Amino acid sequence: MSVLVNKNSKVIVQGFTGSEGTFHAEQMIEYGTNVVGGVTPGKGGQKHLNKPVFNTVSDAVEQTGADVSIIFVPPAFAADAIMEAADAGIQVIITITEGIPVADMVKAADYIKDRDCRLVGPNCPGVITPGEAKVGIMPGFVFKKGKVGIVSKSGTLTYEAADQVVKQGLGITTAIGIGGDPIIGTTTKEAVELLMNDEETECIVMIGEIGGQLEADAAKWVKENGNKKPVVGFIAGETAPAGRTMGHAGAIVGGSEDTAQAKKKILKENGIHVVDSPAEIGMKVAEVLNS
Repeated sequence: MSVLVNKNSKVIVQGFTGSEGTFHAEQMIEYGTNVVGGVTPGKGGQKHLNKPVFNTVSDAVEQTGADVSIIFVPPAFAADAIMEAADAGIQVIITITEGIPVADMVKAADYIKDRDCRLVGPNCPGVITPGEAKVGIMPGFVFKKGKVGIVSKSGTLTYEAADQVVKQGLGITTAIGIGGDPIIGTTTKEAVELLMNDEETECIVMIGEIGGQLEADAAKWVKENGNKKPVVGFIAGETAPAGRTMGHAGAIVGGSEDTAQAKKKILKENGIHVVDSPAEIGMKVAEVLNS
């Protein structure tokens, strides 16, 4: 099993012929992801990376049966790209673009909420099910198949956690980078829930950061649902000063519960195995699985 993407996913790339879209589509194809084509308005009918290019997402869906889209469209047009994908019946919309205006994301999030699709991101590294599909910008070689799910706001820490888990002789079912913007599609809780319901996932790594309530909501949900699988948690931003955005647009301490210390306390109270350093993630996962 896996969540969101697997070997049967039919993936299209929005912003296919641009430099970012080209570079990462090439890597995804090389990894073995089933990329069936891409979308660049005005370039329909051409071939790119030996795959068909379409003018619209609905053309791509109609002709390829695509059900997953990855978006590399510039920030000013990315929210429109999300809404277009939702309209065309894409089930999983993974948005890599960083810097989408918040007002645009408010509109896009509202537009897609009644449609049958799931948005991951924006400003995220994507989703990978090792050995099956990499729909994102992560270094595929770090990820090996196994039984640990990863949910992370940070791209770099997703790869770090995966590397450590693999070095412990374990591996990954699916890793989901949810993104660090103030308005994102799939929340920490929703991603944890997907992995909690996945038969192959035996342990979950949850990586959060300062700002917002996402990790607290996820931790409370885990406890309310009987702590069915062990969850190892890490919160980045321990030394961040209050009131200053750190790295991600959503990583800002607004109130007392937004700090790393407060979040770690909430996680511990809800039965999450909290580590103080990302260097401890792999060892802690091995420890909780072996106990």
